[in-house]
Amino acid sequence: MHPMRMGPVDKSHGGLRAALKRVLHYMEHYKGTILFALVLAAVGAVLTLVGPDRLGDMTNLMKDGLTGEIDMAAIGKIGVTLLSIYLVSSLCTFLQHFIMATITLRTSKRMRGDLCEKINKVPQSYFNGVSQGDVLSRMTNDVQTLQQGLANSLPGIISASAQFVGCLIMMLITQWQLALAVILVTIVSLVVLMLVMTRSQKYFVARQKSLGTLNGFIEEMYSGHEVVRISRAGEKLKGRFDGMNGEVYEANWRSQFLSGLMQPLMNVMGNVGYVVVCVLGAALAIGGVISFGTIISFILYVRLFTAPLTQIAQGMTNLQTAAASAHRIFEFLDAEEMADESGKTQRLEQVQGAVTFDHVRFSYPDNAEKIIIKDFSAQVKPGQKVAIVGPTGAGKTTMVNLLMRFFEVNSGSITIDGVPIGALRRENVHDLFSMVLQDTWLFEGTVRENLVYNLKGVTDEDLERVCKACGIAHFVHALPQGFDTVLSDNVAISAGQKQLLTIARAMLQNSPMLILDEATSSVDTRTELIIQRAMDELTNGRTSFVIAHRLSTIKNADLILVMRDGDVIESGNHEQLMAQGGFYADLYNSQFERSA
Repeated sequence: MHPMRMGPVDKSHGGLRAALKRVLHYMEHYKGTILFALVLAAVGAVLTLVGPDRLGDMTNLMKDGLTGEIDMAAIGKIGVTLLSIYLVSSLCTFLQHFIMATITLRTSKRMRGDLCEKINKVPQSYFNGVSQGDVLSRMTNDVQTLQQGLANSLPGIISASAQFVGCLIMMLITQWQLALAVILVTIVSLVVLMLVMTRSQKYFVARQKSLGTLNGFIEEMYSGHEVVRISRAGEKLKGRFDGMNGEVYEANWRSQFLSGLMQPLMNVMGNVGYVVVCVLGAALAIGGVISFGTIISFILYVRLFTAPLTQIAQGMTNLQTAAASAHRIFEFLDAEEMADESGKTQRLEQVQGAVTFDHVRFSYPDNAEKIIIKDFSAQVKPGQKVAIVGPTGAGKTTMVNLLMRFFEVNSGSITIDGVPIGALRRENVHDLFSMVLQDTWLFEGTVRENLVYNLKGVTDEDLERVCKACGIAHFVHALPQGFDTVLSDNVAISAGQKQLLTIARAMLQNSPMLILDEATSSVDTRTELIIQRAMDELTNGRTSFVIAHRLSTIKNADLILVMRDGDVIESGNHEQLMAQGGFYADLYNSQFERSA
């Protein structure tokens, strides 16, 4: 089963354990390699544990030499054996750590790929309730935290567990009374460890959640930094930032304080183990039950027995952080996806551009009671330029989103050339449209890359043609490297020029239909005239939908749909609507009155 299909992750401790299990499921492909790493860990631990026993033999030889001649040959042989054992043990430990670190890195790489794929599968409504910064935090911060947690904890836990079990066996073989005393001290240590871990887990979850909220807030504030400054809202927003930052600090402080108690507690228990071995070992040695070398061996065994517990405690702390990050990652991976359309085979290739809206009714999924589009009907002929106008909140942009299948209608239908868009794959619907939005989007890359974007076979002649049509050829050639100039913060480019570049990109796509959502809102009157001429050329022979607030820009539209409260209340061309003297005429006249 794919890890994205294993059910939701709850917020309980069981849910966090389930998240870690799903991370291990990601590693299922590497189970053979992981088993090999476990074998290396076991071999390294066993070889390490042979050392104290041989060191005890060396101590007994030296003790016996106090009353006679010291057998240097036997001591030298033991020394060479110990050196070989520790070298091989170190090699096994290195290889095991290297293998596990490689596996965790590959796992996080695959997880990032799944997250990137998931973004294209969740419906647009998902992003209405989750900030972009929070989604970004899950893809970057949480995956990085999970990767570091696994890389820093799994190898150590595996090695420490093997050493712990091996050491337990060696102690029982060497002297069972001392072994039982050490085990009793260890049980107390484990109880204390579990109590601390249980209390600290919720703070690790709170830390990752508050960090995601803070990242989302910062992303939004930086993207609107100019608005924040001109509105003089800096102090107010700083207060909100301080509150969120305080929550991150509080969760971090509590989680780190409690997890920080683990190692000192384990050190105390280890020291108690030393005392128990020394006192009980001395009593047994005086009674002739054990030799002095056995006490030396056991002191080393106590160190080797308690050190893994400290390492396991630190590893569990890292795993707690990793579990909290994994929970947030899988929470996103488990989000509801758009319906699977692999079974749809119908495609529109040769598109005429006839579009019909038939009694469309729509409400957003998160607010089903509020009907946005009540009863929208319209018929658009091939090649017509259709303008959709109306006051803010009338449903203009919503209708375009429905046409593009970013959302699904509650009832009614939308057809293109007589084919319901619901019968087509979303990719096919999107291929039919070029789109220019009010909010420009350019990425940090060359002008050429921004214009071509996902197209193939675009020549320099094509770029020159669309730039001339949009009136930006002079601007592009004035840039330091022309089309190869990288658009970044170091390149001065106005909002209007950005809009012209996005319009040129749409012209290059050469799709059979076009959507313009306030495409000229960021340009001056002179530039608007240039764009209008370019748009007339672009929309020639194509069905186009234009959303506009400046009604002077859509006077030449073949059909104007006037919307109010989710319904079409008037339709016709400019002259017809002005002659009616209705809502459109009032809107048009009021704009000129404001201008006057």
